[in-house]
Amino acid sequence: MTRVRVDGDDATEMGDGTDADEWMQAKTLVKPDDQLDLTEAELKEEFTRILTANNPHAPQNIVRYSFKERQFKQTSSVDQLAIHFALDGNLLHKDSDEARRQMSKASPAEAASEPAVSEMGEDKSGAATAEGGAPAAEGEAAEKEAEGKEEARDDSATPAPAAGSGGDGKLTNQFNFSERASQTYNNPYRERGTATEPPPRATFSGNVTQWEIFDAYQDDFDKQEKNKEKKVVPGRKEEEKTRKKLAISETQGDDINRISTSARIVERMVNQNTYDDIAQDFKYWEDTSDEYRDAEGTLLPLWKFSHEKAKKLAVTSLCWNPKYNDLFAVAFGSYDFVKQGIGMILYFSEKNPSYPEFIYNVDSGVMCLDIHPEHPYLLAVGYYDGSVGVYNVVENQDGPIHRCTAKNGKHTDPVWQVRWQKDDLDNNLNFFSVSSDGRVVNWIIVKNELTYQDIIKLTIPETAAEGPDGTKLTSVGCGTAFDFHKKTDYLFLVGTEEGKVHTCSKAYTSQFLDTIDAHHMAIYRVAWNHYHNNVFITSSADWTVKIWEQNTSYPLFTFDLNSSVGDVAWAPYSSTVFAAVTADGKVHVYDLSVNKYEPVCEQVVAQKKKTKLTHIAFNPVHPIIIVGDDRGNVTSLKLSPNLRKMPKEKKGVVLDQAQKEAEQVAKLEKLLSMVREPIDSKKS
Repeated sequence: MTRVRVDGDDATEMGDGTDADEWMQAKTLVKPDDQLDLTEAELKEEFTRILTANNPHAPQNIVRYSFKERQFKQTSSVDQLAIHFALDGNLLHKDSDEARRQMSKASPAEAASEPAVSEMGEDKSGAATAEGGAPAAEGEAAEKEAEGKEEARDDSATPAPAAGSGGDGKLTNQFNFSERASQTYNNPYRERGTATEPPPRATFSGNVTQWEIFDAYQDDFDKQEKNKEKKVVPGRKEEEKTRKKLAISETQGDDINRISTSARIVERMVNQNTYDDIAQDFKYWEDTSDEYRDAEGTLLPLWKFSHEKAKKLAVTSLCWNPKYNDLFAVAFGSYDFVKQGIGMILYFSEKNPSYPEFIYNVDSGVMCLDIHPEHPYLLAVGYYDGSVGVYNVVENQDGPIHRCTAKNGKHTDPVWQVRWQKDDLDNNLNFFSVSSDGRVVNWIIVKNELTYQDIIKLTIPETAAEGPDGTKLTSVGCGTAFDFHKKTDYLFLVGTEEGKVHTCSKAYTSQFLDTIDAHHMAIYRVAWNHYHNNVFITSSADWTVKIWEQNTSYPLFTFDLNSSVGDVAWAPYSSTVFAAVTADGKVHVYDLSVNKYEPVCEQVVAQKKKTKLTHIAFNPVHPIIIVGDDRGNVTSLKLSPNLRKMPKEKKGVVLDQAQKEAEQVAKLEKLLSMVREPIDSKKS
């Protein structure tokens, strides 16, 4: 054996006996042309690579919606498994139905093939012995050797027979199957949850009508009456038993009181369905016939408010709530001074016309009331017996929180009007009242006490009467109505039963600033205009309504309504619109900018004859008015478009509140300039 050494292009052959050190030389390294030249430091620098199982192509910004937090959130766990090859096999379990069907199909064919093979072998062996003359022993040995080879071939190619098949059946899958894979183990997700016992439920159904609500209230009233009739039996033990029963009944409470708020809501829903057509008319209906009538309008009757216990009383005052535009207060009394009895105060809401929201029973007739403009839960009331009171609607009290008596300045005659004013310098609530005894009184609430201060006394100096001893007695005027100036707080007007209008000031308590002989009979209402500071209106029992300007002794407009005028009111949306009610059951609506002589609407509101209308009030927001009569009924009416015409706005010009008020003042001033008398005629 020889070794060959390659040195350059030379090759020599050497024998086996030479030493290795003699013929081995230095190795020469073959360097490729594109190999980099690295320094020793670069060669010693180690670079490590970490192989991870993360898929570099797996997305890292998968966002899914979280129903728990109700927002899209990015998922932190990303599936890193990448499948490069997948093959679905067709293995069948030997005990499955499909495998049994295949084995049953294959077993008859195998049974038929085995006898055929054996017959062919016998024929071949017989032929061989006959033709070749070989001995029988050699033929049998050859047969056994062939059978042994076939059995060995069959055992190596087919799997073991299935259990329960008798050892003869063969599966159709004649190959060995194996699957190998490697994958990291992922911890299984665990779900945690808690289940609480569901709250008890009960299915309840029933019909709710006004009659059922009334019956429920009636049953509750009967229960309360029965509890009052129970008498305490003498004896300590029995008294203790009754006390315990009362304590138990108090703790259980009244069912009606518990669900009072819910009952009111349901009652309003029932009434909304009952009076749905009226509610639709209030919100959407407009009289289209006004388009064909330039100077006429109509009043659409809406809801009618009444109470069973107030039917024999007359409506003596109306006042809208300044904050809740659907709520108004009604005072009930009697103008028949011979038949005087009890009085009532009711709060009605347009959302529930069938029953009042609040009811106050009073031992004396209520002649007037007024709601505080900043504290809508406070109500000032004047009574027929000369006293005044203050009610708080929020507190569940049956009576007033303040009421004057004879010891602290009570009037000696009926109080005809009360009016809240701004808080004084000490931030105390105060209101004013006027009465037939000739006094205008300022009532101040100081430390939960009602104190009074006389502002002025209405005297009649020219009609001083002589007494029996020759002394002169000054007669006192009967104040029936008053109103405070919208801008000047200290200035106010007072109307009297003698038909005079006095201009008074809070600073002067002994004299009037001015006096006008306005009417021939008693004045029922004095009211300043909402926009023009120098214009006011009066209504009287002498059938007339007059419009006056301050510091003038003659009326600018006079309207004869052919019946006693119970009340008059300016419209809050226009400086030239006002409405009045008369004793013949009619409502008269005037718009001076349309017609200075005739009303734009004259409509009979009272349903029964000889029903007198007593008071009227405009809603501060909605185009409706409420009218009260002497039978305890209050009717709401909607004004048609011709009765509430507003000045047309120029396109693209939006006016603020001050500009709108100035426009209303200019509209009324234009009318007044046409009817004012010249200065020369005044001097003459």
